[in-house]
Amino acid sequence: MLTPREAARMLGISYPSIKQWILSGKLKTAQTPGGHHRISEASLKPFLAKDNTKPAASSRARFRKVSGRNQIAGKVISIRIEGLMAEVVMACESSQITAIITASAAKELQLKKGDAVAALIKSTDVMVERLDDIS
Repeated sequence: MLTPREAARMLGISYPSIKQWILSGKLKTAQTPGGHHRISEASLKPFLAKDNTKPAASSRARFRKVSGRNQIAGKVISIRIEGLMAEVVMACESSQITAIITASAAKELQLKKGDAVAALIKSTDVMVERLDDIS
């Protein structure tokens, strides 16, 4: 039996996502005497099988190879290399994400406009901007 964190890692999803699945009844669990959820590997098989039918670009299988879980798939819409740094702009879902990486990393990945990529986000800070008028 797996803990929710272990099951989330196995599926390549976040801990909050698996908790939502448990609370909504999408994923069946057994509870310990202390009230903790445990998940059988057998109950994860349908999710893994469904994921394996997806194209590689949208499958979560590649995420299971990387420790970060905040990953957003997209396409390179522009790349600019200057000196030691490179600016990579990606169209991801309904927005754009800009990453500043080393020029050597961009060259090693052979990034070019139109390439399928994923933004892997690992951050402890998120800034919020108010968009409506402040009265």
